[in-house]
Amino acid sequence: MSTIREEMPLLVRHEGEWEGNYKIIDNNGNLLDEHRVNISVQFPENSPYACQLVYKYQWDNGKFEEHYFPATYRDQKIWFDTERLQGYAWEADDSIVLIWFTYKSSPDISMYEIIQLSPCGNYRYRTMHLLKNHQVFKLTLMQEQRVN
Repeated sequence: MSTIREEMPLLVRHEGEWEGNYKIIDNNGNLLDEHRVNISVQFPENSPYACQLVYKYQWDNGKFEEHYFPATYRDQKIWFDTERLQGYAWEADDSIVLIWFTYKSSPDISMYEIIQLSPCGNYRYRTMHLLKNHQVFKLTLMQEQRVN
């Protein structure tokens, strides 16, 4: 039986702890928000979920958010279906993972994300395109480094 570790080796290379910065801009390049993030990427052996992501966001004003994104695995994709969002991720090539999802509370808003892992595996560069009614209205630029 095939496993996520065999069929999605690039995604599995993301396993571990990451930290970085998010910058959210509008279509005119105006900065809308900026905050720090810590992300845990896990591939547990004995769990109903093949992949588990924990995002911890922190702003300079003390605001803090934590979000958990468990994912199942099938057909060489990880599938998300949480209270907040629904979507999937797949490997585009040997350095890029693509993600697509929609927000359940706002079905007219969807997101495509490109995650590029550096050859050394210690840096990630991510770009998130937020679309409303199929038109981009925000971009999130992320630069992260492995911390473990």
